[in-house]
Amino acid sequence: MSRARAYRLLRESGRRVGRARTSISGEMRERVVGEFGVSGSVNRAAKAAGLSHGAARRILVAAGLVQADRGPAGRPGAKDRFLQLVEEGWSIARASVEVGVNPRTGRDWRRGIRRVGNTRVHPDGTVVDYTAGTRYSTGVATTSGDVGISDDAGTGGTGGAGERYLSLDDRLVIADGLINRQTLTAIAAGIGRNKSTVCREVRAHSVDGIYLPHQADRTAAAARARPKPPKLVTNPALREQVEQGLEQKLSPEQISNRLVKDFPDDESMRVSHETIYQALYFQARGGLKREVVTALRTGRTRRKPQRRPDQRQQRFVDDMIMISERPAEADDRAVPGHWEGDLIMGAGNQSAIGTLVERATRYTMLVHLPGGHDAEQVRDELIQTMQTLPEHLRGSLTWDQGCEMARHKQFTIATDIAVYFCDPHSPWQRGTNENTNGLLRQYFPKGTDLSVHGPEDLEHVAQELNARPRKTLDWDTPAERLRDLLTT
Repeated sequence: MSRARAYRLLRESGRRVGRARTSISGEMRERVVGEFGVSGSVNRAAKAAGLSHGAARRILVAAGLVQADRGPAGRPGAKDRFLQLVEEGWSIARASVEVGVNPRTGRDWRRGIRRVGNTRVHPDGTVVDYTAGTRYSTGVATTSGDVGISDDAGTGGTGGAGERYLSLDDRLVIADGLINRQTLTAIAAGIGRNKSTVCREVRAHSVDGIYLPHQADRTAAAARARPKPPKLVTNPALREQVEQGLEQKLSPEQISNRLVKDFPDDESMRVSHETIYQALYFQARGGLKREVVTALRTGRTRRKPQRRPDQRQQRFVDDMIMISERPAEADDRAVPGHWEGDLIMGAGNQSAIGTLVERATRYTMLVHLPGGHDAEQVRDELIQTMQTLPEHLRGSLTWDQGCEMARHKQFTIATDIAVYFCDPHSPWQRGTNENTNGLLRQYFPKGTDLSVHGPEDLEHVAQELNARPRKTLDWDTPAERLRDLLTT
């Protein structure tokens, strides 16, 4: 029910609606005028006399102390005074009361938001119309304190440091959250950052336990200035210690940690091993003599990348044979005996069932894994299952790079079946198996415990699946296709 309708029902029932107007005595009027003369704040004058803001304002208008038409929020210079108080560590609420404005107006001032009618224009060009409930972005040009909306929407910006660093708006939200006693987790969620980021920010930029966002933003901007002179260039004593360590054949990591022990009370004698490496490999900004480069055990003068961009680290100890090397007869499904395999997982990945699908006939076999689905268990159960097939149906097995196939070489030795691995994140390279796994989810729904199904249950499901007519087999069933292969 709306408020207007509720009031109407109350009036129709004969009940009094609203508060009775308090009679204003001469003493109250004197108190309002006196307090306003001292503080210049209508709010303080109203509180001193125990009246509402509107009643106190009417008294001041009648006394000629306040204009009847409301002007800009606050007294002249109130905004500058407010920002000065906030800079000194005052809370937004307290500073707003001090200068005689609403706390929301204070928050807008602090964030650089300008109110135009019923809209609020943010520094980044976002315009929020609270009457229409709309929000849009536009370019904003700020000159001589006036905010104007440019013709080219979306071209404005804050000129901040980008998403990598906290912006002034983020820091203002952090300050407001601390004032309102929000947890760091809630504050971090509000600005889309990690809790540790907010924790470090507050710890680094608090003065006497008070977080100062504007000062923090200036400090962070100054610390972010580039280029910076390298530490080993500006600190000769530190550079000398590093050079001596290199001449003694110490590694950069040994030098870095030894400095902490040798100079426990001198914070200027600290340097990370990465800084030392960069000083060696990038002489233009490093600050170390070129001769000391030979002190490195490797003797290199250039950094060697750990891995080439086009070189992927081996997934398993045993070399993998990639799907690109799979024989053509397996690719075109002309010859039966080539299989695709995978695991379907149960609730919490605590249980699993192995699935094997023959590429030519779509014949499915399910592998019972009662003891778990680690590499050893999967290897043993796959060997036992594949050894039940005739030799001419044991051509190859294609699998993804899951850790359950870490013992693939031992499987190949035991069964004489080559294992080919798909490329990372390429499930379409085992499309037949992926399709079959989708069909199996009708029998083994996701999020259920698969360990409750015994070998008989798996055999029953496999028989039903193999008796299903397939369009790709010209409406034959996988069981019929396999029967034809075994009888010819």
